[in-house]
This record gives sequence, C-alpha cells and structure tokens, in this order.
Amino acid sequence: MIGCHFGRFFQVTVAGGSYQDGLTAVLQGIPPGMKLTEQEVYGDLLLRKPGADELSSPRKEPDLPVIYTGLNAADTVEGAGNKNHTNGTPLSILIPNLDRHFIHIKQYQDTNRTPRPGHASYASFQKYGPNDDAIGAGLFSGRYTSTIVGSGYVAKKVLQQCGISVFSYIKEMAGVRCGEMDSAAILDYTNRYKTMRHDLDPFYQEVYVKGRVTPEMRFLEKMKVFAEIEGQIDEIRGKAPQMSADAIKDKYGVHPVVNCPDIAVSDEMVDVCNKITKTGDSSGGIVEVVVTGVPAGLGEPVFDKLDGELGRMLGIGAVKGVEVGAGFAVKDMTGIQSNDAMHSENGKVVFDSNQAGGITGGLSTGQNIVARLAVKPTPTIDKPQHTIDKYTNENRDLAAITRRDPTIVGRIWPVAENYTAMVILDALFAYYGYEAMKNRG
Repeated sequence: MIGCHFGRFFQVTVAGGSYQDGLTAVLQGIPPGMKLTEQEVYGDLLLRKPGADELSSPRKEPDLPVIYTGLNAADTVEGAGNKNHTNGTPLSILIPNLDRHFIHIKQYQDTNRTPRPGHASYASFQKYGPNDDAIGAGLFSGRYTSTIVGSGYVAKKVLQQCGISVFSYIKEMAGVRCGEMDSAAILDYTNRYKTMRHDLDPFYQEVYVKGRVTPEMRFLEKMKVFAEIEGQIDEIRGKAPQMSADAIKDKYGVHPVVNCPDIAVSDEMVDVCNKITKTGDSSGGIVEVVVTGVPAGLGEPVFDKLDGELGRMLGIGAVKGVEVGAGFAVKDMTGIQSNDAMHSENGKVVFDSNQAGGITGGLSTGQNIVARLAVKPTPTIDKPQHTIDKYTNENRDLAAITRRDPTIVGRIWPVAENYTAMVILDALFAYYGYEAMKNRG
C-alpha cells in the first residue's frame, strides 16, 4: 500500500487499522530539544475519540498513545535536564487498540459481504480483493485519523514555538451556521473548550493526572498498565467527573458538547442534529480552521501551492470539499469585491479584507489563513438501504445500523486542525531555508 506518507521536510508515515493491534505514526523532521509527553498528545487525541458525548457513537476506544522512539530516555549528561526531550531522531507514536472484542469483529464478519453505502468497503474490495482489511474498515475507518491528530499535535507544538497558532471549530452543523467572529475570540474559546474536555475526560484524569502512566516508565511497564486498563474501560469511564450542562457553561464559558464559539448557536446545532438522528438519519456540517502568525511568503509555486496543500485535507475521511478564504462564494463576487485591497499604516501593510484566506499565488500574505472543510453526513445510518453482495454482485438489502455517530463534524475539527498544522510546518521548514539563503546575499 502506498499513500500513507506525508511531507517533504516534516514527514509522517502512518500504519495500522481499526481492528489490527493498533495504529502507528512515525514522524521525521522534529527539531531536538522540545519536551514532549504522552499526556499532552492524548490531550488532543481525546478530542476526536468516540463515546464522549451524545453526538458520537458509543464505541469505547481510549486512544491512549505511547511515544516509542524519538525522546531521550535520560539526561544526556548528569543534570542536563533534557530527559524526555526530542533528540532529532524519528519520533514514533503507537496507539494500541484497547477496545477490540470478538463480538464486534463477528458483527463485521456478518455484514462484510454487503458493503455499506457511503463507505469505502466496495471500492477497497475491488482494489485489494478478498484479503482487504474489512474488519472495522482498516485504514479506511475514521479511527486512522488518530494518527493525524497525534502527529499534528507535535507539529502544532513546534509551530507555537515559532509564534504560529492553529485552531479549529465547528462553523456549521445540520444546517445551523455560526456567524462571523473575531479570530482572537475564537482561539480563546477553543482553548477553554479543550480545557473543559481535559478536565472531564476520565482517562486523562485517571491515567495521566493521577500518574498511572508516567514518562519515566519503560515501554513494557506501560504495556502492562494498558493491559490492565483494557479490562477496566467501563470502570474508568464510570469515574468521569460529572457536571451539568449549565455548570460547564458557567465554569468554562463553553458549550458542553459542541466546539462552536456561539453557545446559543451550539444549542440549536445539537437540537436540530438530534431531531435528524431520531429519524434514523445523520447530518453533516462545516469545520473552519484558522492559522495566525504566519509570515508572508510561505508556500511554493505551481504544484505545491499552499492552498493546494491545504486541499489535501480531502484525504480526511468524510471530507468532501475544502475551500480557502471566500472559496466557492467568489463565483458571486465582482473583482472589486473579491480583491483584498491593501494600504500602509506606519510602514506596515494592512489588508482591507481577507477574501483570499491569507493565500495568493499559492503563497501566504501574512494575513490569517482560513480554510473550511465540508463534512458529509455519517454514512452509517439507522435506515434500511439497498446494496449488493460484493462476491456475487447480487442485490441485497442492508439492515439498519444503530451503533453509529449521529454526525462526524464534532470529531473532524481536531483532525482538520492538526492536519493543517502538518501542512504549515512542512512549508515553514522550506521557508526558513529560503530566508537563510536569501539573507546570505
């Protein structure tokens, strides 16, 4: 299989599947000297995992990561203080599958002859044949996005050291859209939303905050604990800190379920989504990603334009469209409306608008980069559908499926955020190289 590799200077290779022993991401290009812990990586992983709220499926995948290589096991010299710091070698993140039970595998075996409409199961069978990793959809499962989130978190941390912030939120869900807001206010909201999720996630608290798994432990010690945790998933989930929706809104100033910076709109999103779900159907939406602090000139011409690289987020499962800036809305504009006029204020270039989303000619302008992803409705629905037997091509009826995500939008935004960070960091390495060579003259 090819197609599981990303990047030129910041490189990521992923492997595994939803019902294999786990998933793996190997990262190259991480600079040395950055402290990194599994707790902070999990802090982003928990944002996309299922079973966290009423808008995600009841699956119980903890998504606990193990950093297997790329960190110093001890101080390089006594008192150096660089234990658990990146050392410049490839960094590998393992995400074992801890909720893999035969009863679920049997469910897939019973239905694998009849591909689910909207899923990759028919096309992947045509490509890979009878040995296609069809149990849980393998790398075509949404579970593989955990590798993107883990890798992108590391990229995001490097970017933060360079003054660049990447954040994302739900712009639209089930046809309910959030209005325009200041990017600083959105960033503040998303940070508070993440804090809330960390505080209320039982695995974050029980495994990391209480020190059940620590950076000082060796790999085999961690695996022993993970083996114990697999048998305690329900018990740990039962320890989740309990707060009412109103208490969450009062304490954190965020919606308890939806990462949308307008709480009233979030309430409406959930209400409309639940109404659709009760009919057995599903809904989609739009995720918006914002990048601040990017220098002008980031990106490459022709085949590697920065907006084209962001378009690679079509590779995220369930994403069917990516637009930058005004996107498809430019078709209804005139030139004077779509052009971002500029002027100088105290020697600094200021743009009057940002219809281009911070990118022209494939290069960053120095404005905020803004991209939006169209997320399709969850294809697994509680309605009967027509399909075929993929071995005989005979017509079949597919029964309704109840174990599902009512919408995937709430699990896509952390993937989009961290995928964007990977794209920006890869381009930033090239930018720094050009600047260094340019300044030599």
